[in-house]
Amino acid sequence: MTNPLFSNQPGPSNQPRIPSQPAGAAEPRVVAPPASATPLETVIATVARLRAPGGCAWDADQTHASLVRHLVEETHELIEAIEEGTRDDLLEELGDVLYQVIFHADLAAHTAEENFDIQDVAARLTEKMVGRHPHVFGDVTLDTAAEVSAAWDGFKAAEKPGRTSVLDGIPAGMPALALADKVLGRAEKIGLLETDAGFPLPIESEADLGPLLLAIVASARAQGLDAERALRAAVRDLQGEIRGAEAPDHNDPDAFDAGIIGLPS
Repeated sequence: MTNPLFSNQPGPSNQPRIPSQPAGAAEPRVVAPPASATPLETVIATVARLRAPGGCAWDADQTHASLVRHLVEETHELIEAIEEGTRDDLLEELGDVLYQVIFHADLAAHTAEENFDIQDVAARLTEKMVGRHPHVFGDVTLDTAAEVSAAWDGFKAAEKPGRTSVLDGIPAGMPALALADKVLGRAEKIGLLETDAGFPLPIESEADLGPLLLAIVASARAQGLDAERALRAAVRDLQGEIRGAEAPDHNDPDAFDAGIIGLPS
């Protein structure tokens, strides 16, 4: 049976149909999925239909750059659904993020200098996941999650041999707190910061940590300080120390202290 959503044949008045084309307009792209299409194939065709001539003018106007704020918003809504939502919330928000991925892939499929589609995205992802799991798809033996974590950097280094620093690949646009956590982890990897280095306050749980972080932000705000910017500046200093420690002529183990971690005197 033909899916009326993708049919050019007349249908019930409550079914969406491709608007008639003005004279001389470009022919619509053929975007109908097969009759046996899976829900995933149908949503891919739906996005293509929305962006095709005769589809949605707003969707047709979008670019990768214009969609960034929507991707950020949908990602935060997914995080909220994971942390506080119901099953239905999670189902919906996963779909919204998936829609963003499919939308960007359809944009690329119709941009000459990009020229890839969602199948290429899936193929690249599969190649990456297989390459990073030789203990599943190859002959490497890693029996515990700790062993996998220890080997992970080596798998990624083999995949991206052009990277020369443990900092390579960290998105600079991450929120400051997430960026700090990521960079501290890289400092630990090269021995610049001890793995068990502790903050000089008794913090045993996230229930302890959350109010402390909130109090720091509140104190900064009361004094007209920007906590996000201050933390980002401290992280940049730490990144500089990491790059210095990675330098070929670095020999002094006491030359860096990772900018860590103490209370002001």
